[in-house]
Amino acid sequence: MTTPADVLVLFEHPEWQKPLFAALERRRVRFSALDLKEAAFEPGDPVPARLVFNQASPSAYVRGNARAVPFALGYLKALEHSGVPVINGARAFATELSKTAQAAMIRRLGLRTPRSIAFNEVRALERAVQQQPFTWPALLKPEQGGSGARIEKVTSVDEVRAILEKRPELWWPDGLFLLQEYVPYDFERGIVRMEFLGGELLYAMRVVSHGRFNLCPSEVCNPVDGQEGACEVPAAAPAPPVEFYAYPEIPAQAVEAGKRIAAAAGIDIGGIEYLESSNGELVFYDVNANSNLRPAIAKEFGFDPFERVVDYLVRRLPG
Repeated sequence: MTTPADVLVLFEHPEWQKPLFAALERRRVRFSALDLKEAAFEPGDPVPARLVFNQASPSAYVRGNARAVPFALGYLKALEHSGVPVINGARAFATELSKTAQAAMIRRLGLRTPRSIAFNEVRALERAVQQQPFTWPALLKPEQGGSGARIEKVTSVDEVRAILEKRPELWWPDGLFLLQEYVPYDFERGIVRMEFLGGELLYAMRVVSHGRFNLCPSEVCNPVDGQEGACEVPAAAPAPPVEFYAYPEIPAQAVEAGKRIAAAAGIDIGGIEYLESSNGELVFYDVNANSNLRPAIAKEFGFDPFERVVDYLVRRLPG
């Protein structure tokens, strides 16, 4: 009989997982990997590992792997109903897939998040804006985000209509969009991304976007040397590379809010983004269960982030 691995990693983007796999190998943790691009399972069957680590990404569809997402969600639910311990399970992944769920959750926690209107037809959006006027400009965002794909800055419902009529494929894969409040902030200071591990802050960084929406911290997508990354989501217009800076002086208020969000979402390992508005409010707007850690930033804090992840996985192994 085959001895089960310690950890089964669910993945879709092979480049993102290489640092994790390398850290597991260095630590001699027995692991296997399930490529979600082409997979099958029988509900209730024994899992060939003691612990499952979900690394599925909502942005799989931009790489032509849209079916990886519903497969991952279905598999996670089946595993959990079978009693298998899962890191970043179905609740965490479902929250990452839904910007509307994130907004409702953050508001329930009493934290500031941008006002949003979800819609599946532009006529419905137009009626909603007539009833409750919206401040322009605004952001047009997909319900299922990932890597900044399909985000547009818009100035009217007519512009939203024109974009979606010209590019009807933007409705894919889930047919749901959000009109989201555009919150002014200091672009030179950027936004803040906090990485959490097991309910505690791993590190924080400032991210200066230069107008780009793809803020993926993976060094594959946004290389340390500032060169163009190997990413399927190009910048909407020419812009300088995204800049990442260690942020050790992050306010305690932001860290505590991030902990509450991660706990409410069921996220074991993940990233939470916020910005400081022009009037000084902390505005939380993005929750990520699939966290692409950035070794160059963690190094400034004195550690390898993937070693910390492996430490956590080992602690979570059932006895």
